[in-house]
Amino acid sequence: MSYAAYKMMHPPTGIENCASGFITQCSADFVPQIPTIQPDELESDWPSTRSIGPVPNLVVSAANVLEVYVVRVQDDGSRDSKASTEIKRGGLMAGVSGASLELVCDYRLHGNVETMAILSIGGGDGGRRRDSIILTFEDAKIAALEFDDSIHGLRTSSMHCFEGPEWFHLKRGRESFARGPLVKVDPQGRCGGVLVYGLQMIILKAAQAGAGLVGDDEAFGSEGAISARIESSYIINLRDLDMKHVKDFIFLHGYIEPVMVILQEREITWAGRVSWKHHTCRLSALSISTSLKQHPLIWSAVVCLELDDAYKLLAVPSPIGGVLVICANTIHYHSQSASCILALNNYAVPVDSSQEMPRASFNVELDAANATWLSSDVAMLSTKTGELLLLMLVYDGRVVKRLDLSKSKASVLTSGITTVGNSFFFLGSFLGDSLLVQFTYGMGSSMLSSGLKEEVGDIEGDAPTAKRLRRSPSDVFQDLVNGEELSLYGSTPSNAESSQKTFSFAVRDSLINIGPLKDFSYGLRINADPNAVGIAKQSNYELVCCSGHGKNGALCVLQQSIRPETITEVELPGCKGMWTVYHKSTRSHNPDSSKIASEDDEYHAYLIISLEARTMVLETADLLGEVTESVDYYVQGSTIAAGNLFGRRRVVQVYGRGARILDGAFMTQDLSFGASNSDSTTGSDSSTVASVSIADPYVLLRMTDGSIQLLVGDTSTCTVSVSIPPVFDSSKKPVSACTLYHDKGPEPWLRKASTDAWLSTGIGEAIDGSDNSPHDQGDIYCVVCYESGDLEIFDVPNFSSVFSVEKMSGKNNLIDTIMRKDSAEEGRKVNTQNMNVVELAMQRWSGQHSRPFLFAILSDGTILCYHAYLFEGQETASRIDSSGQNSVNLSSISASRLRNLRFVRVSLDTYAREENSTGNYYNKRITIFKNVGGHQGLFLSGSRPTWFMVFRERLRVHPQLCDGSIVAFTVLHNVNCNHGLIYVTSQGLLKICQLPSATSYDNYWPVQKIPLKGTPHQVTYFAEKNLYPLIVSVPVLKPLSHVLSSLVDQEAGHQIEHDNVSSDDTYTVDEFEVRILEPEKSGAPWQTRATIPMQNLENALTVRVVTLFNTTTKENETLLAIGTAYLQGEDVAGRGRVLLFSVGRNTDNNPQNLISEVYSKELKGAISALASLQGHLLIASGPKIILHKWNGTELNGVAFFDVPPLYVVSLNTVKNFILLGDIHKSIYFLSWKEQGAQLNLLAKDFGALDCLATEFLIDGSTLSLMVSDEQKNIQVFYYAPKMSESWKGQKLLSRAEFHVGSRVSKFLRLQMLPTTDTLGSDKTNRFALLFGTLDGSMGCIAPLDELTFRRLQSLQKKLVDAVSHVAGLNPRSFRQFRANGKAHKPGPDSIVDCELLCHYEMLALEEQLEIAHQIGTTRQQILSNLNDLSLGTSFL
Repeated sequence: MSYAAYKMMHPPTGIENCASGFITQCSADFVPQIPTIQPDELESDWPSTRSIGPVPNLVVSAANVLEVYVVRVQDDGSRDSKASTEIKRGGLMAGVSGASLELVCDYRLHGNVETMAILSIGGGDGGRRRDSIILTFEDAKIAALEFDDSIHGLRTSSMHCFEGPEWFHLKRGRESFARGPLVKVDPQGRCGGVLVYGLQMIILKAAQAGAGLVGDDEAFGSEGAISARIESSYIINLRDLDMKHVKDFIFLHGYIEPVMVILQEREITWAGRVSWKHHTCRLSALSISTSLKQHPLIWSAVVCLELDDAYKLLAVPSPIGGVLVICANTIHYHSQSASCILALNNYAVPVDSSQEMPRASFNVELDAANATWLSSDVAMLSTKTGELLLLMLVYDGRVVKRLDLSKSKASVLTSGITTVGNSFFFLGSFLGDSLLVQFTYGMGSSMLSSGLKEEVGDIEGDAPTAKRLRRSPSDVFQDLVNGEELSLYGSTPSNAESSQKTFSFAVRDSLINIGPLKDFSYGLRINADPNAVGIAKQSNYELVCCSGHGKNGALCVLQQSIRPETITEVELPGCKGMWTVYHKSTRSHNPDSSKIASEDDEYHAYLIISLEARTMVLETADLLGEVTESVDYYVQGSTIAAGNLFGRRRVVQVYGRGARILDGAFMTQDLSFGASNSDSTTGSDSSTVASVSIADPYVLLRMTDGSIQLLVGDTSTCTVSVSIPPVFDSSKKPVSACTLYHDKGPEPWLRKASTDAWLSTGIGEAIDGSDNSPHDQGDIYCVVCYESGDLEIFDVPNFSSVFSVEKMSGKNNLIDTIMRKDSAEEGRKVNTQNMNVVELAMQRWSGQHSRPFLFAILSDGTILCYHAYLFEGQETASRIDSSGQNSVNLSSISASRLRNLRFVRVSLDTYAREENSTGNYYNKRITIFKNVGGHQGLFLSGSRPTWFMVFRERLRVHPQLCDGSIVAFTVLHNVNCNHGLIYVTSQGLLKICQLPSATSYDNYWPVQKIPLKGTPHQVTYFAEKNLYPLIVSVPVLKPLSHVLSSLVDQEAGHQIEHDNVSSDDTYTVDEFEVRILEPEKSGAPWQTRATIPMQNLENALTVRVVTLFNTTTKENETLLAIGTAYLQGEDVAGRGRVLLFSVGRNTDNNPQNLISEVYSKELKGAISALASLQGHLLIASGPKIILHKWNGTELNGVAFFDVPPLYVVSLNTVKNFILLGDIHKSIYFLSWKEQGAQLNLLAKDFGALDCLATEFLIDGSTLSLMVSDEQKNIQVFYYAPKMSESWKGQKLLSRAEFHVGSRVSKFLRLQMLPTTDTLGSDKTNRFALLFGTLDGSMGCIAPLDELTFRRLQSLQKKLVDAVSHVAGLNPRSFRQFRANGKAHKPGPDSIVDCELLCHYEMLALEEQLEIAHQIGTTRQQILSNLNDLSLGTSFL
């Protein structure tokens, strides 16, 4: 492998930072402007008055992914009768029936977000301005982003970089720092501070309101959508202020100038030195004057801070003010005038023993806690065990009297908490799923009467995820009965607030996280197909991953492709298309609303299958029975389309030369197209229907000659008449694709896009006519693409143009041509060789705030996807007058124009496009579905069938590989197939299926989480029995004396003095076991077939399935090998055990018979890795590796090598080669020779490297060694003894290096799939490495041949400048090897970055052609290389 590509296949999901602010709209935009009630007015009747208030956006970051969400609150209003019938997740609380997160925009950045803050605008101007996001990146980069309505995305407003030669003096000679930049912001938004390089404080001065940086902000002034900006920045060197080690800093509330409090340590101490050196932390408060650049010290707390375990500051909101210092064992409150303290456990010691410290009512350790404010005097803390604690400040005036701490619910282990508005908080988690929780509090004492003495209950029931997502109301009620209400109150009434605050929580939404992936294995799925070949075979496999930690530990079953569960299948050759239709026979003319609510559950009546020369009709009752002979459908030829009209009372069937309207099985009208309709020339006789789009009561037909016909339905008589829209009759522009879009719902979305919304409502009434039944609500539009590449939207039936775009296929933002200023680009004609749109679809799926998507398929197989949004520009009025080139009277045009409508392009880089054959007959590929297994979206048939599912206004793209090419698809809902689907493969198999229900599709890959209630460490796959042995550790509380006595070396006979250990002290110990899990059919929870417990204080470190050659019976045995270590403290020499188990035939369900121990042996040193090498067992035991023979009863050592200087983290074997990674000393490459029975060191890497994972990479006949390290890099080495720089073969040489940006914890070598260009070549023996990382991302490293590599590398160099990167980050510097100050000779740059290459397809078409031309290749060639790469690596 000389050249390779790095490809991110599953972006990171472990959330590291979260924050909330008004990013996409300002707080004044919320309609119900009820002032939020201050806590002290709540005593009388709080439930009736407390309103939700404006809800800000939620911004989260996971490694290099940045996402902005808006919280959608469904209030329990009686207006929407449909919504109130179904109670959403979490039940009803404070008038809210549900809340969900909806994605606004997401970005994959070229850099990992270190910390994040929201620069708010202060309350000065009535909430008319918006907040900005400040991100910091390694080493000292700061970017401010604001939301730009015109592009519906984030725009960089300022960048600050303190790296490079002119800033070297800031580092003061140091190369590595303990943490990246830390950003905090003044609560009033006057400035921000970023701590970089340990002791340099960068002050960011915010621009004052009204003094905008850019001139055009004045135009926006009336609109008021200005975001907070940063005006300038300067540096304070904290060393000049005599500070040595800064732990944290924060800005306080309630001062006239910004005041920054810094928590610093004068001299560093640690637990072993506390008795000599303690009380090392100080607080210093600086008043920051940004205009004078001065920072006088206004107060400092030195004497009263008796702590050395402080690590976090929390600014207390107004009106109280001051700061909370959170330590591991105490919480302190400090302000200029007062201070108080709360001890949390027995380790908190007062300075002089005379003083008595106030103690909390229970013991807790607060190291690694996160905190946020629920109200101005109640903070919520989340501990390292996932408990939520409520801390109440009992105050009088502005003086805090004391702190009260009480337990609340248990929840997920958090990496950050943020309060979202006044009723929600978000628990961001790196180790589990993140939760959005609604909270309410009251002052009443009513809660006391029920006397709930509840211990900590989990905030979510222990239901598995799949069940939790579909909660029935009874589950919710169950939760409420279990004691949702949490009492929180001070024990003695001290002031006016004598009544207690009572909090209650309801979980409203969750974001799936599959990280941290510690290990994974590659096994067969339950419904695997043994006969599959080629790429379909890959969908037989799944990844079983160890993810999460502690009580959030889970097995994640990941599948890159969807594999539906087959109900039945039949042979059906020659199918062209399929449709299912409803039939309302006895339904009344005006269905009432109760029936409409169940419209989704109505069963289908007929299935229409179009074959090459005939049409089959089947009844979809209990059994699918063919009724072709007994119905009046057109069955003599193939059908083009079929669907329902007139509120499902009629069926329309369109075939090549005509159409039929049917009532059930009986025809009510027959139409024919062709010579009879048009004043005929003989030529039009040959024109037949090419494509059809149905939107009740219209049917749009596109003929093969590019003309358009419209069938208009009359709802009163249920008949249809043909009309040719005049706009198409006169204009002879040939149409390449068209579709109808039905803007459904009580409030049609597109009406908001027209400026005179009251004018456009007339269209709706014209459609409704007399019959205003609910399904007729909404407007209908016709979307048309011409062969010139222009897109136009008309309203139906008037056919006046409401939106038009020139050259749609090139642009990333579609804006109405009347609105565009730049009409100068008409002159540039680029040869876009016959790239026209062959299919269009536009759809708005159900959901209160959903916006339409527009899909277009180009003739070369590219799919463009656009998402509509509204932008009300200032220049609308003036633009209309100047557009004089439209000779028609302008007032009528501008009135109905959708001039606020815009579309933003959505990236589909996960989708591998297909090459279309250039036949004139184009088969329709897009099928929209409203409910398949509870999901909505569209299905794309063809040679790469793909599901596009819509969750939270975001498209999730999941391919379906299991059946190869699919020619027809439709939904089916009847008695035996509940919300299922039917499809026909190109081999002529018709399959009726359902989607697997246990899998969650709202993730980059479909995932099923199996909770373990413990930390999973390593998993392996036992293929013969389809079992997964798995190491799990569960924390257990044990008495301290018991733990201490077992830490003693028994032989030495030491005794521990027990005088200082009290009898009731406990200590948490991890207990290890190996569980053998078996997957269950169709999403049932996995069963634990057997458990192998470890001994006291014994940790299982590795579990592997090994194949050993039994020297007595002369045959191979497959055994389960476990390596362990005893953790007995630093006074006892390390020991470990190696255990071998055989997995028997499990005939009866007795778990004891499944596995039996065949061998166990204790060795010196920890057994950290095992592998089988040509029938021998290789054991890494402490500082040596030993090779053992197996004779059926015991292991005998045959060779050893003292190689890992410290500790083996990973061991790989190929043939007789061994690759070994050491925890600090990089990698070693050994070989085993059978004849001399010796292990030889071939070569090693002489650098120091903290390895995490290693693996061999095979490309044809070359062998490379891959290693990932602690600094988030990967390196590829090779062994070349003949090269002079390899020191006669002792040294491994570098072949490539790359910065992944995540810690890679496991590599898996998989054979690449053959693609079009590799079939004839010799590169069949090609392997790629799939890897998982600790932040929940998956990716792969795939070898490339030199020609492809050179082409993609020159493209990559162009894209660095051609693409505008979010936050101004440079992709080249991000991918540089990070050595963290160690000496490192840079290796060759021979890995291309697909994260950057995927931007190529998102460029405008002209730019794509231009760049391809500059690097001397074609767009087609580049796309086919990228396509082959994604096909070759679709392993799952």
